Amino acid sequence: MKWHGPLAGHYPAVATMVVAALIPYLVLSAALQPLLGIIGDQLQMSTEEINLAQGLANAGYALGTVLSVQLAQHLPQRRLLVIYGVLLVVGSVLAASATGAVTFMAGHVLQGLCTSLLLIAAVPPLVTGFPPSKLRYTAVVLNLCIFGAVALGPLIGGIQADANGWRPLFWVIAGISVLALVLILATYRDVPAADPTSTRSPLAVALAATGCIAAFYGASQLLTHRDLNAATLAPLTAGVLVIVVLLVNQYVSRRPLLIVRPLTSTLPVSGIVAAMSAAAASVSAITLAGLILTERYSPLKLGLIFLPEFGGAVLTTILFAILFTTKGLHYFALTGLICLSAGIALIAGVLPPSTILALLGTGLIGVGVGASVAPALFIAGFSLRNAALQRVFAIVELLRAVAAFMIAPILVYIATTVMSNTVDGVRTALWICLGLSAAGALTGIALYWAARVKPPSPSMADWFGGGTAWHSPPLLARFRHNARTPDQPEGPAEFEISQQ
Repeated sequence: MKWHGPLAGHYPAVATMVVAALIPYLVLSAALQPLLGIIGDQLQMSTEEINLAQGLANAGYALGTVLSVQLAQHLPQRRLLVIYGVLLVVGSVLAASATGAVTFMAGHVLQGLCTSLLLIAAVPPLVTGFPPSKLRYTAVVLNLCIFGAVALGPLIGGIQADANGWRPLFWVIAGISVLALVLILATYRDVPAADPTSTRSPLAVALAATGCIAAFYGASQLLTHRDLNAATLAPLTAGVLVIVVLLVNQYVSRRPLLIVRPLTSTLPVSGIVAAMSAAAASVSAITLAGLILTERYSPLKLGLIFLPEFGGAVLTTILFAILFTTKGLHYFALTGLICLSAGIALIAGVLPPSTILALLGTGLIGVGVGASVAPALFIAGFSLRNAALQRVFAIVELLRAVAAFMIAPILVYIATTVMSNTVDGVRTALWICLGLSAAGALTGIALYWAARVKPPSPSMADWFGGGTAWHSPPLLARFRHNARTPDQPEGPAEFEISQQ
């Protein structure tokens, strides 16, 4: 007889487990900035080592999206979830108890890796494993969990920095990780491998590992090397190229691990572009705003300046739940990008911004990212069958992580090195952020127009019944004859892809 946990199938417990699994690293990713100096002093870590720890943890997060899908195809998924939970606890305890650079880096990298492993393993079953009536609650959980945790990060980091410490925060994070593991066990139910007959893809995992590690290592080096040289540019450039090779390889593969080809119709491409643009622009803008405001405010006051970002995330969560299953989902994502652009423009308009402008700007950024990234993710997910949701989440999160965590160091380098002074540098970098968010909005509008798309309402009955929630026209369908969506099979090879 297969064993089931006492809370197996209990929606509130499973949703709480997802929240507890994702919060630790997502909070830390936004809370660490004011703590880096304190951690470096206490652990005798150089600035380069601290930046490297952050970069490799972000690389682990990006890599975990691919690794989680590969493991889920051939191994029992809930047993994997237990392993991921144990490793997250180990990583959190290592980081919290670290007495040197190596232990801290190992623990923090494990936190990043395990968070994305848990994200890909736990979130899709929460979406598809319960009745459609729970979907709105899941939308609220995801938005508040992912974006609310990140938005609260600066305030939490500021509170801890104001106390001139860092371990209490890391021990709280470790405690939340233990709670996640307990809930994983309590909600356990045996779930078989997703597709034991699928082809193993060691090349895809190797390309993802090589590309992510090289790219994020190169990006972290930008923060400590004022002069561009081969040691910095080579890994950054090579890493990005390897990630591109990964995407091309998966597109042309007969039986790919990452379903790239079915995502190349109008709605998924629009969603992915919106998610990447919003992630890159928002993370970079908040980082740059912190850079220019650090000299004016204490860490605690700076955290309070960023608090409206969390308020924006809460507001968009409520609206997201209302619009989630309507055609308003498409307009919501577009509105998010517009709000994000407006928030960045407010901060960039007058540097350093006044307290009022900073509060308004961060609030609009919170609204913008909360209203764009999650809707964009589901715009892509609803375009394919729900059985493919795990793989859709994987490819979107991989690209979002690369955009969010790699572009920010590049823009910080531009702000602090390229221009003659920091104020002009931050202004230039913020205008680049504005360009990224505006480009995401304009690209989405152009793609919808070029395919003659009128924003549709998703059909939840069809999606939960094994079909797609709507039809996604081919790219540029307005200018093509007899156009066919990439996931409509033409022959055996494409049929295999569409079934994945």
